Order: sequence, then structure tokens, then C-alpha cells
Amino acid sequence: MAKIGEFFRTEYGRLVRFVRRRIDDAADRDAEDIVQDVMLSLFDKADITAPIENLTAYVYQALRNRITDMFRKNKGKTLFRELEISSSEDTERSFERKEFKNKVYEAITNLSDDQKAVVIATEFENRSFRELSEKWCIPIGTLLARKSRALKNIKKELTGIV
Repeated sequence: MAKIGEFFRTEYGRLVRFVRRRIDDAADRDAEDIVQDVMLSLFDKADITAPIENLTAYVYQALRNRITDMFRKNKGKTLFRELEISSSEDTERSFERKEFKNKVYEAITNLSDDQKAVVIATEFENRSFRELSEKWCIPIGTLLARKSRALKNIKKELTGIV
């Protein structure tokens, strides 16, 4: 455990820069959050797992995995952020957003039941793929593929509107 603590004390800046280079469009705070999340995860596992032979390689791979998870989680979020209507908008813009929102909901209702369920659960109910996989007894990869196809279908229906 002391070895892990010393590693993070000496390498923290490099780890944050490593993450920041891979998520250049994200805030600096996100890079630090990812490093700290991996650090905490590693400290939690330190007592119960076998010793890690190459700590540096392990940490960098854990950071890559966390970045990938973050991008997967946020992939469809930008489309659905458009659904939010700001109270400071003028009436015309508010009407356009409501119209867009209705088109998105219509596109969602046109999805297959499998795709619709994944989109609703992940985007509107904020449920994780792992949680859905366990509850529905469906592999995470299958759920990711369904959501990917669903988002492509939604975007196709919104062509010319967005």
C-alpha cells in the first residue's frame, strides 16, 4: 500500500497530463477526477488482490479503461442535452426546441423495443450498462450495440432537422 501511495505522489502530474491529452475537449478537472478515481479504486483493491507486478503499466491501463468508459457513457448525451429548454430563451427559440424535442421523442418511439428500452434506461433513467446487463441477463456488448444502432436511427430520422 505504501508503494502505491508513493507512486501516486511522484507520478500524479504525469498521470493527469496523460489523461488530459486523451480527453482534450474535457475540463482539466475531469482529468484529475479520473486519476483520483483510479487511485481510489486501486487502494480499495490493494488488500484483497494479488500483488501487482508492474504498477506503472497497471495504472496506465486502468486510466485508458476509465477514459474509454467515460466516452462510452457520454457518447449519446450530447443529442439528449438538446432536449433541455432554457427559461432564458426567447419564445421562437423555445418553440424550436420544443418542436425538436417532440421529433426526438417520436424517433425514439419508432425504435425497436430492444433499442427503445436501452435508450430510455441509459439516457432518461441514468442506469448503467452493467446494471442493465445484470437485470436483463443480456451481455453489455449487446446493450452497447443496441444503443449505438438506436442513436444512428434517431440521427437518421432527424436528418435535416439538426
